[in-house]
Amino acid sequence: MGDVFSRIEHSRTADEVVQQIEGLILEGVLRVGDRLPGERDLARDFEVSRPILRDALKTLETRGLLVTRPGGGTHVADVIGQVFAPPLMDLIASHPKAAADYLEYRREIEGIAAEYAARRATRDDLALLERIMARMEAAHQKADVAEEAAVDVEFHATIGECAHNIILLHTLRSCYRLLSDGVFQHRLLAFELPGVREELLGQHRAIHAAIVARDPAGARRAAMDHITYVERSMLEAERTGDWRRVSRLRLRQRLDDRRRNGSDKASAREPS
Repeated sequence: MGDVFSRIEHSRTADEVVQQIEGLILEGVLRVGDRLPGERDLARDFEVSRPILRDALKTLETRGLLVTRPGGGTHVADVIGQVFAPPLMDLIASHPKAAADYLEYRREIEGIAAEYAARRATRDDLALLERIMARMEAAHQKADVAEEAAVDVEFHATIGECAHNIILLHTLRSCYRLLSDGVFQHRLLAFELPGVREELLGQHRAIHAAIVARDPAGARRAAMDHITYVERSMLEAERTGDWRRVSRLRLRQRLDDRRRNGSDKASAREPS
């Protein structure tokens, strides 16, 4: 990770170290949970004294951007989790309308993100996106639904990074946190429907291809069509799940009726 830090050019003060680390967090280079290099290495990267570095890290920790774990080093704090407080996350998870609103919001925001990514993605951005697509293809081949779902989230988060818009980046990260924390766990039901996994993979390929081709309109359309399909698939999965639940109850009731009727007939045949 040392390569992301650069030497302080001017007066080599703690404030300049603070500003550089803040910028890396803001731009999404440093992510939640990332561990910073050790004090000696970090001081060497910045070309500052260790006392200056300690002052900078203390300031960042006071601001809630870094956390120090005893024996575990210094890490980027969970700045995303503060967007949705736990009580609000519980409310979102328990109200069906919230899931619909969530997808409606994602459809518009991800359309913009994909459009910007097609315009702005650098060569390194595209290389990262290519690696994620390869992992998605591999997970699909293994039929690893949990891995596919995890890489799905990473794919969309990376597109948010490729858009090179700080507010868009962190807004999308807060949205995806709801998925990674299992708030919309029922979305996994959609993967059980016939043909859904194949269709989702094809849609991700289409989004990726449009970004690589520098086709902003095509990327936006592919991203929005993808969310529309997810919305429809989740609804169908929920209906199918409800149908299965009702069918099981009917079957159980019929079997119980037969057992009771059989018992009643046997009792009627017994001599009094």
